[in-house]
Amino acid sequence: MLREEIRRFVRDDARERFLRYVQIHTTSDEKSSTKPTTSRQIDLLRMLESECRALGLEEVHRSDAGYVYANLPASNGVACDGFGLLAHVDTSPEQPGADVRPAVHGPYGGAPIRFADDSELALTEADSPELAHFHGDKIITASGKTLLGADDKAGVAEIMSALAAFRRFPELRHGPITACFTSDEEVGRGTQDLDLSRLPRYCYTMDGSVPGELEAECFDAWKATLEFRGVGVHPGFAKDKMLNAAVVAARFVAALPEAESPERTAGREGFYYVYAVRGGCERAEVELIVRDFEAERNRARLDHLARMKEDFEHRFPRLAISLETKQQYRNMRDILAQHPRVIELALGAIADTGLDPVQKSIRGGTDGSKLTELGHPTPNIFAGGMLFHSRKEWIAESSLALATETILHLARRWAEAE
Repeated sequence: MLREEIRRFVRDDARERFLRYVQIHTTSDEKSSTKPTTSRQIDLLRMLESECRALGLEEVHRSDAGYVYANLPASNGVACDGFGLLAHVDTSPEQPGADVRPAVHGPYGGAPIRFADDSELALTEADSPELAHFHGDKIITASGKTLLGADDKAGVAEIMSALAAFRRFPELRHGPITACFTSDEEVGRGTQDLDLSRLPRYCYTMDGSVPGELEAECFDAWKATLEFRGVGVHPGFAKDKMLNAAVVAARFVAALPEAESPERTAGREGFYYVYAVRGGCERAEVELIVRDFEAERNRARLDHLARMKEDFEHRFPRLAISLETKQQYRNMRDILAQHPRVIELALGAIADTGLDPVQKSIRGGTDGSKLTELGHPTPNIFAGGMLFHSRKEWIAESSLALATETILHLARRWAEAE
């Protein structure tokens, strides 16, 4: 058990950092070709670089590509392997991320939580049943016009708070720890220019959701882009001449298997997710992602898209469709299964906080998905945020503290495992 003074420090420090970090606009941009994709992410990276230096961390480095690295040396008398901790600073472009105004509600008693900037918006236990476990706690949301940014500024705050606790309380035993803050995770480029030589062999992302959860399996992930090229002509003289690319694209989307959409699937079921449809008569574009835990089921979906393309080109002889597919990340399950120690130590650390550890699969991916593939086994530890990519996104104050405490226990377990 941690001393009460340490627990108070962690609770207050993690909350303060989180409320400060979420107010910095860091939305990434999939359409940008730069790295990072938006310069605004650098604002938070600069702040983290400065705070790491103020803590006396070693080899603090901020790269032009949008990463901050910092090393905490082992505490006195500890000689063991180190591990890395990662969190991403960018927030999802699916919701507005500028001018985030965090609001602290509570103690929560079960009534709907209202939002200052949208009187019609309310957060209820029907939206997020997990709220029922946080009666008496303080709940943090945004003001209703933006997402909150707990994905993943909660992880950023928790890592920074743990590093601050290690510095403030020398009795906390730990080996060497590398902190790494990444950019562009939300648009699939979180590890694009990551300097792997700066990371230890084993790492953890602090990017999960429900307190107590450890994720050691993720989706196999693909992106598909379809371009529809039609024939434009004045609509008054269009009979047997016009071929409206936008209309054909809409019919294509409508022909996708309805039962395999995100809103109709759960658990280990995969899906097609159409997240962008744009264009006009002569040209239209559809962007979608394909997800499943099993690679062969995703290959079947990609084959289905290819057959649909051929069918539509046969149905509309003057239509041209291009289909491009790209794998975004692989399921990290099989590689992590070869490194049980990295998982066992994390599950033990979660239990040390008093939580019941739960190992589960994430219906998504993290920087750790790609890192694991690149030779750095990296499971994902809970950070506490809920309803990611939503204006109803929220986190309980206690979750910030519990995730930070998990890091402290994790470091001790690594130090004792040698």
